[in-house]
Amino acid sequence: MMRIAFFNTKQYDQIYFDLVNKNYGFELVYFETRLTPETANLASGFDSVCVFVNDILDKKTLETLQKNGIKLIALRCAGFNNVDLVTAKELDLTVVRVSAYSPHAVAEHTIALLLGINRKLHRAYYRVREGNFALDGLIGFDIFGLTAGIIGTGKIGEIVASILKGFGCNLLAFDIHKNPSCERIGVKYVELHELYAQSDIISLHCPLTPDTHHIINSKAMSQMRDGVTIVNTSRGALINTKAVIEGLKSGKIGYLALDVYEEEGDLFFEDLSTQVIQDDIFARLLTFPNVFITGHQAFFTKNALQNIAETTLQNIRQFQKTESCENEISVSMYK
Repeated sequence: MMRIAFFNTKQYDQIYFDLVNKNYGFELVYFETRLTPETANLASGFDSVCVFVNDILDKKTLETLQKNGIKLIALRCAGFNNVDLVTAKELDLTVVRVSAYSPHAVAEHTIALLLGINRKLHRAYYRVREGNFALDGLIGFDIFGLTAGIIGTGKIGEIVASILKGFGCNLLAFDIHKNPSCERIGVKYVELHELYAQSDIISLHCPLTPDTHHIINSKAMSQMRDGVTIVNTSRGALINTKAVIEGLKSGKIGYLALDVYEEEGDLFFEDLSTQVIQDDIFARLLTFPNVFITGHQAFFTKNALQNIAETTLQNIRQFQKTESCENEISVSMYK
């Protein structure tokens, strides 16, 4: 029987994986701790590990896993920037992922963030609960007629484009690969500097690679319109947070909505409500009235959790039978 060590798990992970596993019969063992070089020995005696976005699969972790007999690393997410793929290949470790679990979930949350920060829904909610029905400070803007720039037009970016098309936006996009479905609904592909210069709204949906790391930085912002709205539901390190803070202070960025943060590993998915947040940069972000942050929940729907569990276990079964998988990640993908 295939034994799988699950790291960084919450109760909702166990519920959905246990439900789906009835069709597979694997032995699933759940650890609350994240996978790090210090915890990798917990995988001793297992055939595979299953990990999430904030687990650390660097050279040291991978070497420990390999020494403990692990042959397969199953990511229960789409992103793989937290994996040292070069070392994994050298150690003959197969890495698989869930390439598309619910693009609609992430796309819809993107729009929720855009609407929320625009119409100050988070502030309005608390005002009304306190009996304050004044509208001062809650003014927003019409999305209709604005130009939205989408960076990354895979399935999620495509769905966001379709929704914004319904809002009446003019659509620009940047991607190294053009999506015909986007072009059919009127998306115009432009160079990145053109997208920055012409967009009122910029939404990030590209993977995190060396080329896209800090794609939003001081130079990029200098090319943007004053008061631009930026939404990120992809990966935190697409944004240089220190640079964005300066953009918020100067007014270059009018609105910022985030579901991800570049140093989220020690923050997100945990209840820190009784603790002092030690990350001064993140704490600074929280002081801005025009910043709206959620804790990496864009994927978090019943549909997505079901799909993640099904695809992950299917990946493991396929590897068990053939020692290969259609959702395997190669080094060439991280470029």
